[in-house]
Amino acid sequence: MRRADRLYRISEFLKARRTVVTADRLAREMEVSKRTIYRDVADLMASGAPIIGEAGVGYLFDQSYILKPLMFSVDEVEALVLGANMVESWSEEKLAASARSAIDKIASTLPAPLHRDMMETALFSPKIVKREEITIDFSALRQAIRGKRFIEFSYTRLDGQGSTRRVRPLALAFFGPVWLMAGWCESRQDFRNFRLDRMGDFQVTGQNFSDETGKRLQDFEEIMQKK
Repeated sequence: MRRADRLYRISEFLKARRTVVTADRLAREMEVSKRTIYRDVADLMASGAPIIGEAGVGYLFDQSYILKPLMFSVDEVEALVLGANMVESWSEEKLAASARSAIDKIASTLPAPLHRDMMETALFSPKIVKREEITIDFSALRQAIRGKRFIEFSYTRLDGQGSTRRVRPLALAFFGPVWLMAGWCESRQDFRNFRLDRMGDFQVTGQNFSDETGKRLQDFEEIMQKK
């Protein structure tokens, strides 16, 4: 059974009962271990499902709270699944796991017809046969972008010339088979695109940068639109 199906079944099983259901009972019904049930119920609770209880005691669906189903169209559901599949196929493991988790949580709140459509979608995104290896910590880079922190790294151009850079990371983009980072290069005093597979000795500094006119993502986008 797919995890998304199991989360949906757990939610529906608890909704249909008015008394506490133990993890043992859920494990038998779902044919999985208690540890799996503990993890699944914790994820359901984190996603907003009104489940009361805790591991070792039991679980009860709060009937005073009616969980409003997420109102998606079939096309919207397919778009979400396809997008998550693309993330899973084209990014690194941590982001791929987050995509899978997000789809599982959404699936657990959908009404039965839409849940079935999600599980039976015929849209797929196969893994790219050749994707250039990401040679730095992809997760740390994403955090640096969100936190507006300077990064430093060595960089090797296609012609083999190397350099050391200090950059304001602004955005990431995937142009198969490579990932690119757009940023303001302090060394060159200009915007640059860097291939992640050509970066090394990567570190996120303890220094934050503030948005400065001419060095922001929106400034970079305006320049690109004029080209």
